[in-house]
Amino acid sequence: MFSDRATIHVEAGRGGDGSIAFRREKYVPRGGPAGGDGGSGGDVVLIADADLRDLTALRFNPHVRASQGRPGEGSNRSGSHGAALEVPVPVGTQVFTDDGTLVCDLAHSGARVVIARGGRGGAGNARFATATRQAPRLAGIGEEGEARTLELQLKLMADAALLGFPNVGKSSLLRRISNATPKVADYPFTTIDPVLGTVDAADGRQLTVVDVPGLLEGASEGVGLGHEFLAHLERARILLHVVSAELDPEAARDGFAVIYGELEAHGHGLAERSRIVVVNKVDLLPPEERAPYVAAFADGVATGELAADERVVRDEDGRPVVLGVSCATGEGIAELVATLFRHAPEPEALGVAGDGLADYLVYRPGAGTGGGFRLLREEGGFRVTGLDELASGIDPDDAQDAAALEAMLEERGVLRALRKAGVRDGDEVRVGDVALLVVDERGPRS
Repeated sequence: MFSDRATIHVEAGRGGDGSIAFRREKYVPRGGPAGGDGGSGGDVVLIADADLRDLTALRFNPHVRASQGRPGEGSNRSGSHGAALEVPVPVGTQVFTDDGTLVCDLAHSGARVVIARGGRGGAGNARFATATRQAPRLAGIGEEGEARTLELQLKLMADAALLGFPNVGKSSLLRRISNATPKVADYPFTTIDPVLGTVDAADGRQLTVVDVPGLLEGASEGVGLGHEFLAHLERARILLHVVSAELDPEAARDGFAVIYGELEAHGHGLAERSRIVVVNKVDLLPPEERAPYVAAFADGVATGELAADERVVRDEDGRPVVLGVSCATGEGIAELVATLFRHAPEPEALGVAGDGLADYLVYRPGAGTGGGFRLLREEGGFRVTGLDELASGIDPDDAQDAAALEAMLEERGVLRALRKAGVRDGDEVRVGDVALLVVDERGPRS
């Protein structure tokens, strides 16, 4: 099964907690604080891998979690950082947030993006020593890593793309010119997923060609999954527009115009893309009618009556490139391959080349899960810093005030962070000048 879309939930690693420790050495009866810092959590990184073809692996394994940082230890030993989790994706993968905002476009092999940043490690008690507080008994709690739900969409990277109505022989043509082996049958919509193939030239050059399921009128509005199929044409540098010689020339020209109209309605530059016209199934015509049929189609393009005519490439003599081929007999296939290599533009022409994209993209989805507060561990409980304004005017002995403060802490994510930090029954949690007592595992109450 070909998967060009996947929804994943990524969680970067939580930072390790800082340590509360003191020097305990012979002849050092009152050693100072020696608690080390916790290590940072691991990042989640996407890497474009040229060996991958689709997003099937992530579609069936959508939960991606990086490792946590290790807690600090005594003797000022910092915890190790969590390892970054590198997730390979196909070249051409686009990453969107759950509200449809484009995060990045991994348009060339080796492109990287940090999609979730690991949480910072907590400071050890050695960090809190001052001239007036020489034996601090508090340490920082590691921050949670970023967590996001992201939509991955693959737009295939290809040098050329086959397009046309169903059952015009696109799959047969891909079999003939490349190493791909798509399913071929005599009924419409035999191809239900995009197929990539590699075309080899005699001098060793290679081109990739993609075959997408046949388009219908209304594809730009989603008819026949048109949006999904048209998206795979956006990265192609040249189009091979396949028409069937089974139709009379006038009907073939009408279909040619309909497909162009769908590309124009879809947008994204498809209507401006150069194209070669391939008249397939010429073996169904008598030998004496084949060349006149192809010439008649080329003459129609030369008149420029249709908007689609303007985008057909011209040869050295200014003649539209319209080629007659037969996948059954092989007629015209060698000429088509040579023409494709001759007219396929360089990657830079579409701005898809590798040098334009940074090798390592850093994405910061927004504020981390810390929500503007920090947690510190101290003797008998925890301290919340950065939210002193919430506790202003709160009477901890008043049940309504305590409930209001708890609701605000829940909204800011403080209670969730405390639970993950290991708050237990009987622990004291201080917010500003207010001390709350944890009486159960659901969070602090007065």
